[in-house]
Amino acid sequence: MRIAVTIFLTDETITPTRLARELEERGFAGLYLPEHTHIPVERTTPYPAGGELPPEYGRTLDPFVALGQAAAVTGRLGLGTGITLVAQHDPIDLAKQVATLDHLSGGRFTLGVGFGWNVEEAADHGVRWSTRRALVRDRMALMRALWSQAPTAYEGEFGSVRASHAFPKPVREPRGPVVGPRTLVGGAAGPGLFAHIGEYADGWLPIGGRGLGEALPLLRTVWADAGPRPRGPPGRPLRRPPHPRQARPLRRPGHRGSGGAAASGRGGGGAQDPGPPRRVPLTTPLWNRDVGAYY
Repeated sequence: MRIAVTIFLTDETITPTRLARELEERGFAGLYLPEHTHIPVERTTPYPAGGELPPEYGRTLDPFVALGQAAAVTGRLGLGTGITLVAQHDPIDLAKQVATLDHLSGGRFTLGVGFGWNVEEAADHGVRWSTRRALVRDRMALMRALWSQAPTAYEGEFGSVRASHAFPKPVREPRGPVVGPRTLVGGAAGPGLFAHIGEYADGWLPIGGRGLGEALPLLRTVWADAGPRPRGPPGRPLRRPPHPRQARPLRRPGHRGSGGAAASGRGGGGAQDPGPPRRVPLTTPLWNRDVGAYY
């Protein structure tokens, strides 16, 4: 089993460089960071998990800057966004950021694509909530044009770009309709989300593992209709971090006690490149007291 970490890195947490080193030493497969540019104080959108919005949402580091630091001090650790709010970005700038990070990390970057939940945050970026999914699709298409090997123009509903020289390119070769870095789309299961995956992504980023069995047949159908891919569709569940008091401490690699199986066999920085993480839900949340990370 390959396990990756998702964590809110903020101005009050462990630094990206230290965390990345610690994760790679312990044989973790990847580090995924969320994104929020700001959280408006006057907010009517409810927190999806219920209750008060945790303060770290308003303190998150820019994921591309933080992952760039992580890339500079590691050689095997996968790096990804969980997720990028694509609608809130200029697509030409975002295409450059993504391609640069993928290039400098040697192809270790995964672009997690999301549509957002905070109406007020999106509105400050000029995003019309009812059309945000169509906007994301359009911006992904524009970015694919810039990532193509030959200069390619794009004219869409929300944006356009002339045929351009745009380097560096993402490391991975095109996979059927997918151009760019490894790309996963986050969100709740359904025909609309799966249509996005079939059009421009390598797989799905569900929140948690509940309901995967019921959803996968539809995803496989959409996947097959979209054309051949080098490998079958992955699905990488993300869990919301538990409270530390509800979690259990990390055991170092090889430990046979509680939680040891999740981290066994990949310690000391000597593991070979584990490749992309397997898409398996975490059934036992763990708290790493040494590096301050949930996984």
